[in-house]
Amino acid sequence: MKGNVLLPIFASEALLSTTGGLPVNMKFLFEGEEEIGSPSLEPFISSHRELLACDMVVCADGGVGSKQAPAINVGRRGLMAIDIRVTSARTDLHSGGAGGMAPNAIHALVRLLDSMRDDEGRILVEGFYDDVRPLTAADREDIARYPFQPESYKETTGIKDFFGEPEYTPMERNTVRPTLEINGIFGGYQGEGTKTVIPREAAAKITCRLVPDQSPDKIRELLIAHIERHAPKEVDVTVETFAGDAKAYVLPRDYEGLAALERAVASVSDREPIRVRGGGTVPVTSLIKDALGVETITLGASLGNDRAHAPNESYDLANFRRIQRAFCILFEELSKSPVME
Repeated sequence: MKGNVLLPIFASEALLSTTGGLPVNMKFLFEGEEEIGSPSLEPFISSHRELLACDMVVCADGGVGSKQAPAINVGRRGLMAIDIRVTSARTDLHSGGAGGMAPNAIHALVRLLDSMRDDEGRILVEGFYDDVRPLTAADREDIARYPFQPESYKETTGIKDFFGEPEYTPMERNTVRPTLEINGIFGGYQGEGTKTVIPREAAAKITCRLVPDQSPDKIRELLIAHIERHAPKEVDVTVETFAGDAKAYVLPRDYEGLAALERAVASVSDREPIRVRGGGTVPVTSLIKDALGVETITLGASLGNDRAHAPNESYDLANFRRIQRAFCILFEELSKSPVME
């Protein structure tokens, strides 16, 4: 994000030095908690509404593709997280002395986790899909245009095959369908060789990516209710919750700020950009909408092959310069847009 944060700063500096002014009034907001759900941002925005009042927001967290394959993000999924902890005894037990009669915390946790999805990846938590907004024909047409190559993705990631709801394409499942993922599972002996114990404790971390109209609070309640119904009776199960939930966010298809962004990106690209929805989460978008009642567009220089959050993460300097120009053009386009009236 350090590179992306510089983009609007450099663009503003360029306009000020060449024209002596800015085509629109701007306020800058920087925060550093996005990767943990931005828990401090909501109270800050709520207590500074007058200071932050605006017509719209431009978020630099993301990208708009390459010059050859431009793409504009028009939505992102929300997020909810919990930890599950299973306890079966006061201490680990000897598998010879207690095997066959004492409960095993790991076995109990695995049974509980397995109750949450079917063999094809559908989520079995009662009520989980109740508020999911149906896909429209226009949504599916947009997603079908994504520059996604299934076989190339398999080769790059090393996955053997795709997995998930068979009635949806891989990209539909990745962008506009909700998920329930086990992010980590641990318990018992982890060292070299064997240790014949029956572990007393096991735990798992779960996150759900959410789609428009799903409430993080409601999904958490449904998931906890599922855990209480399916927890094996011979063990104790506790759930830990976390701050930093995020709701999904999607731009209106006819939003004037989005049209201005498309013109700006097209002007620094070889072709017209396509519209995409991201599978990740940027909490500030829904927070801004709820607190200030304005929409957020996204303009950044990140690329899909930058290895974000991974070893050897990189940033393309040519794209960095390209999107600085796009920001300058965007500010000019917004000055003429009805969104600023």
